Amino acid sequence: MQFGPTLMRIGLDKIICLAVAMLAGPALANPTLVIDVDSGQVLIESQPTANWYPASLTKLMTVYVALHAVRDGRVSMDTPFLVSARAANMPPSKMGFRPGTQVTLDNALKMLMVKSPNDVAITVAEGVSGSVEAFADEMNAAAARLGLRESHFVNPNGLPDSRQVSSARDMAMIGRALLKEFPEESDIFGIGALQLGAQIIPTHNGLIGRYPGADGMKTGFTCAAGFNVVASATHGGRRLIAVVLGSPSARERTAEAAALFDRGFSQWGGGLGAVENLPSPGVGAAPDMHQEICSRRGRAAIVAGEEEELSAPIAPPPGGKIGAGGGSIYAMAATVASPLTRGFVATGPVHFDPIPVFVGPKPGWTGPIAAARAAEPTVEKAAAAPAVPEATAYAPADKPQALDKDETPPLGAATTAPMALQGAVKTPVAGKFPVQPGSKKTATKVADQGKAKAKGPSAAAPRKTPPKNQPAGQAPAVAP
Repeated sequence: MQFGPTLMRIGLDKIICLAVAMLAGPALANPTLVIDVDSGQVLIESQPTANWYPASLTKLMTVYVALHAVRDGRVSMDTPFLVSARAANMPPSKMGFRPGTQVTLDNALKMLMVKSPNDVAITVAEGVSGSVEAFADEMNAAAARLGLRESHFVNPNGLPDSRQVSSARDMAMIGRALLKEFPEESDIFGIGALQLGAQIIPTHNGLIGRYPGADGMKTGFTCAAGFNVVASATHGGRRLIAVVLGSPSARERTAEAAALFDRGFSQWGGGLGAVENLPSPGVGAAPDMHQEICSRRGRAAIVAGEEEELSAPIAPPPGGKIGAGGGSIYAMAATVASPLTRGFVATGPVHFDPIPVFVGPKPGWTGPIAAARAAEPTVEKAAAAPAVPEATAYAPADKPQALDKDETPPLGAATTAPMALQGAVKTPVAGKFPVQPGSKKTATKVADQGKAKAKGPSAAAPRKTPPKNQPAGQAPAVAP
């Protein structure tokens, strides 16, 4: 990863004036939270348990459930997952894979964290649990196990559904659980760009590559939710997670998160208590931010809402008010002291060496393929209906999940791949699937291929409930 050639310096007099203005400004209304990953202590909070629509932050829980399925031996990172008609029918953001396309779990998770494709999220859910509904059950079981108290999940991608809610606290706890329980997979959350065929797919996370120490997690956006982010950063041996929900734009979301990190890293000593001990209102209705976020945006601006201009510097939102009440003089003064401190951000274009991904099974794969499974008929239906096949590679075709009228993409954005992917995504022929030559895994570790060949998990095996207890040697899912 390389940064642009120029860096932003702020004069000391301007720093003091800006700091005073920000510290004097009122706190923003949207929920924010900063926690220490190791201790689970809350460092900064504003409405941390307010119910909120998570949007694509949901995909952090999707990855958590999928990684547990790998740990339980139900699938491996090399297992090919089959794209169903239901998955291909999802609205954007999407990869545009045709039904019948295969993608390994390793590649699918990388795509989820960088591109945030809704079709791939459905593919992962169906491959792990057999159906979206069964996967949602696993998501809620994991939420209960982690001690989440404001979260309820009905889909794996975060598309609008009034029943699917979470909070800044719960999202921070999911992020912490991913980093603590699966440290060997943490690189997938900080990928700056992917390469699929000739296409380069950049991250939506405006902190990666521009805020020193930022090392990942996930963004999300819908008109109802606003602009959300769960971000992690490391400095001086400390790793923090910052959560921003309901920001009015991608740039302001990034600015809020950067300011929260500045304030969090400037604090030493104890915190405000353990994150799991924050008082909870329980699962309830979330506010609909559509009027504030999208009422004045055109359709094109909404569809492109997740795309942040990564060549622009991180800058305070209008009025100079950022974060939960302002900024940190310590962090801003650090901008003058050294070009390596947190206050510096790149102002030139950010360049990433893209991580290659591909469609099709890994070369030489002989194990099972994970796919949607047909629902078991009830006794009454079984008596009146013809026999249902034991399993099918395709889930029943379903209508796309309903979006707000202003969020609905133009009709005709069909189930075929976009033009940029036409050379990489093809309809399978005679049991053969295209593989991007020369691709290799650089961001995650996968299950041993030889072991997978000898004893591959069955894609049609009954779903097992994840174990209640953590494996020996693993940190507990809930902070001590």
